[in-house]
Amino acid sequence: MASRASINRSARVQWRDLHGIVLLDKPMGVSSNQALQSARRLFRAAKGGHAGALDPLATGLLPLCFGEATKLAGSLLGSRKGYIAHCRLGITTDTADREGDVLQQRPVPPLDDATIETALSRLRGRILQVPPMYSALKRDGERLYAKARRGETVEVAPREVDIHQLVLLSRTDDTLELLVECGSGTYVRALATALGEDLGCGAHLAALRRTWVEPFREPRMVTLEQVQQAAEQGDDALLSLMLPVSAGLSGLPAVQLDEAQSMAIARGQPIQLAPSLPTGRCAAFASDGALLALLELDTRRQTRILRGFNLPPEPDLGQKTLSALVVTPLRSVE
Repeated sequence: MASRASINRSARVQWRDLHGIVLLDKPMGVSSNQALQSARRLFRAAKGGHAGALDPLATGLLPLCFGEATKLAGSLLGSRKGYIAHCRLGITTDTADREGDVLQQRPVPPLDDATIETALSRLRGRILQVPPMYSALKRDGERLYAKARRGETVEVAPREVDIHQLVLLSRTDDTLELLVECGSGTYVRALATALGEDLGCGAHLAALRRTWVEPFREPRMVTLEQVQQAAEQGDDALLSLMLPVSAGLSGLPAVQLDEAQSMAIARGQPIQLAPSLPTGRCAAFASDGALLALLELDTRRQTRILRGFNLPPEPDLGQKTLSALVVTPLRSVE
């Protein structure tokens, strides 16, 4: 039960509408939601979410989305991600990481780089992966890890995931350091398990650090301690740690709309854009710099609104977080 002091502290927080993205360097030992709530309290953001959960064991990039940026959390969640993973050979655990109970210990056979490379090559590309029982996937309305903690065993169907890169960085007699670049839904723990079985000795994930999430390929991460220090210095220091919502759309073509087109998008109406713009997604901005919507363009360059935003202008945004491709649309559709 919460103490009276903690209730009073919660009551004193003056929540506010705040819109933006914080690239948090999540520490080890806390859940993604715990990290989010700690940062959200410091920013006093009324609404917040994160893009792509990290296990408590893992560290590294956890994009935090506040206010209107929460509309992009799903898009970021589906992006490519990069990791540095340490796999311990010879020991398998029930959670597939170092925090689980040991299931089996086996001797590690002599391994050369060629043998390891052959095993890694089988795990690249589009592969079938069985998610771990200790995962947040749901079965019958309940998380799998809750069933696993009760000792229940559930058959989990394999699913396709994309492994874009899987490279050996270094190794010792019983540890492999790997660079992993993967798509949405990949469990690096399951990669470690599969690799260990292929090598004939078993393995588990000993450590994991997420280095980037698209579109943040070279993120300038901040720690919770840095957020705390900035909060003590005042709003200017605190808000300097936050990226604009449009940063979550960097890499996409950016389209500046005229007033009539902006009004049409605000009403949810389709507009026709220039044929020189590529099909697919683009970010639409009003003439004053305000982000209006994430759009999908068909082959005729007619728009479909994927996400609409209610944001003030971003006069200082420039082109720092946008694609170099900026195309002015031709006309609105009546």
